[in-house]
Amino acid sequence: MAAQAPLAGVRIIECAILGPGALTTHLADLGAEVIKVESPAGDYIRQMTWPIVEGVSLMHLHINRGKKSITLDLRTPEGAEIFRDLVRDADAVIEGMRPGALAKRGLGFEDLRAINPRLVWCTISGYGMTGPYKNMPSHGVAYDTWAGLVQAGVDDDGFCYIPEHPSTGIHAGPLFGALGVCAGIIGARASGEGCMMEIAQSDASAAMDWLRSETWKAYERPEDEVTGNPSDNYERRAPGTAGMRDGVRYQFYATSDDRHVLFMASEQEFWRNFCEGVGRMDLFEKWPGNKYGDHAKGNRELQGHLREIFLTRTAAEWIRFGDEHNTTIAAVNTPKTIAEDPQFQARFEWLPRDEVGAEQLPTPLKMVDETPLPRPTMAPTAGQHSDEILRGVLGYDDAKVVALREAGALG
Repeated sequence: MAAQAPLAGVRIIECAILGPGALTTHLADLGAEVIKVESPAGDYIRQMTWPIVEGVSLMHLHINRGKKSITLDLRTPEGAEIFRDLVRDADAVIEGMRPGALAKRGLGFEDLRAINPRLVWCTISGYGMTGPYKNMPSHGVAYDTWAGLVQAGVDDDGFCYIPEHPSTGIHAGPLFGALGVCAGIIGARASGEGCMMEIAQSDASAAMDWLRSETWKAYERPEDEVTGNPSDNYERRAPGTAGMRDGVRYQFYATSDDRHVLFMASEQEFWRNFCEGVGRMDLFEKWPGNKYGDHAKGNRELQGHLREIFLTRTAAEWIRFGDEHNTTIAAVNTPKTIAEDPQFQARFEWLPRDEVGAEQLPTPLKMVDETPLPRPTMAPTAGQHSDEILRGVLGYDDAKVVALREAGALG
């Protein structure tokens, strides 16, 4: 029998707009059938942010790839009944909007579990279902500023600006949610009982940066209980990446081709291998360091030697050196240049524009065996699959579909 995609046979009903819809992108990439229920006006993600590719946003093309779309006016009794019919045999419902929006239509978790006891429900929102911010509108960067990941920049004229930054909460929230939904479905199929869960993208941003916040919390304890590590003589260093600023054996270095590499020889073994490889064992003998976690913090003399050494080769030559001599040297790319990196090219195959509307990165999950992953399809237009879903999924006949259209159930 031919192998199936990991989530083949899983059906997800999504009611989401904008970024929260990424929760089901992960599930669709693994083979789940995702039916996106949209208002008659459609999800305005299609016009949101940049770039706009042939009239449609890249955000929509990426987040909603591989999904089917049906438009329903849930304000009508007929539209609400179609939604209930979709849920009867579904594994999960994703509510990606302000919490409680579906419950106001009589389509909340308690309403729907009465017709599908094994239903898994996940609400994903900006600030979650509780707390003083729960009803506040927000956008993705807000979750990272709230969590302390992004700080304000100030330009030469004294005006504040949002610096370039990787978005964390808006991506991590859907990923945590997808993990939870999969766990919920496994439990529901075993027990026959579904569950309700929620994820806040702001919470996800804080959770992804747990080391810094937990370090600050640990530092509230007395210094005889919580210290730095042995290589720093137990002196407390700034939490997380902030403590790397003054590193020397763990630092950026410029190369001969005006690029940079990241040197990370904080383990004594890697430091010895580097010194042997460049013929500078005198550096190791003078500054052997500790066995683990020694960045040679603040050692400007050593940093000067390393700066001169790294300027003798190109970035690509240093990467090869690290591989050949078993020492820790990493490439430094930008979002623009990463596609040129040989490791990227070996690991990623762009999804082509003629299949998904714009070149896109596929799921990073790779199946080592023969289990197939589905080829993502183009993100749908609003209501593109309405008739297909009504007839093929729900089994409605032509007369019923016509009647529903006339009643305004589909908008």
